[in-house]
Amino acid sequence: MKTLCITLGLLLLIACCCDAMPTAVEISMAPGNCCFGFYNRGIHVKRVSTITKTHSSCLKQAFIVQTIRGKHICYSGSFQWALDLYNQLHNTEGSGQQL
Repeated sequence: MKTLCITLGLLLLIACCCDAMPTAVEISMAPGNCCFGFYNRGIHVKRVSTITKTHSSCLKQAFIVQTIRGKHICYSGSFQWALDLYNQLHNTEGSGQQL
């Protein structure tokens, strides 16, 4: 009986001190701004208020564009129009294409 109590106590201690988390728990703790469907046409730059990248823990990397009317549109992380716009608005090197 003593061995069982000691074993269960050690297991409980290890579980409390362990930093590893199952993948399912990590995904459920991801921020709420992830994209699951994508728009595939660019919009006029004057209609864009902001563009942000989704969190790195989202299943699909994407850009979220907020229009001046407050609508949020998801674009794939590999969609060239969104990449160029993000680079243009964040003053980083773009692909050299005009929007």
